[in-house]
Amino acid sequence: MTDVRKAYLMGKTTLEVLRGVDIDIERGEFVSIMGPSGSGKSTLMNLIGLLDRPTSGEIAVNGSQISALDDVALSALRGKEIGFIFQSFNLVARLSALKNVEMPMIFQETGKQRRAQVAKKHLEEVGLGDRMTHKPNELSGGQRQRVAIARALVNDPAILLADEPTGNLDVKTGDEIMALFKQLNDNGRTIVMVTHNPEVAANTQRIIRIRDGMIMGEEDKIEVMPKISARTGAGQ
Repeated sequence: MTDVRKAYLMGKTTLEVLRGVDIDIERGEFVSIMGPSGSGKSTLMNLIGLLDRPTSGEIAVNGSQISALDDVALSALRGKEIGFIFQSFNLVARLSALKNVEMPMIFQETGKQRRAQVAKKHLEEVGLGDRMTHKPNELSGGQRQRVAIARALVNDPAILLADEPTGNLDVKTGDEIMALFKQLNDNGRTIVMVTHNPEVAANTQRIIRIRDGMIMGEEDKIEVMPKISARTGAGQ
């Protein structure tokens, strides 16, 4: 991301939300973005996730410059390269955990048998091999977030983008979710997380701080949390 600016027209006034942002995220990094309300972190999140386009500047994801893409190609790139994890889980209430995890593969036109195979694999990866037929209202908050993480993994994206992923969880369950992120990162996944919680951000390798639409500084973390233990299960 190079000299990225984002402005919105509010009546006759132009509101500049991002003002010349430069960020490089390497493959395999675990990065958190922090900033106060109104700092521009949500707008930055939307741009990294290819949900919006910058007013000016360049964004490249896995070597693809988005300015060269039309909306159809941009949507296809987003579906292939970005896995989204939300604070509110965003699961479909009437579908089982397995069917929720299969959903991104439907849009990629993956065959039915392959969808089920991949979804089962990733539910097992996040510790929910025994909860595949359960619907969201039959799962705890931590289990629902694990379903959301499995769903984000199924298209093997270049980046996992997590928006306040522990915001709706108690401290213990939030710690378990962060341990799962750490395990995924240890296995080579690139993770970018937006959070307001410094204790959560401290578990990442690098903290990027944003204020008033500008990057105010970065902090490389030497000590990160230990690997997830073999006993960590499906959460509370």
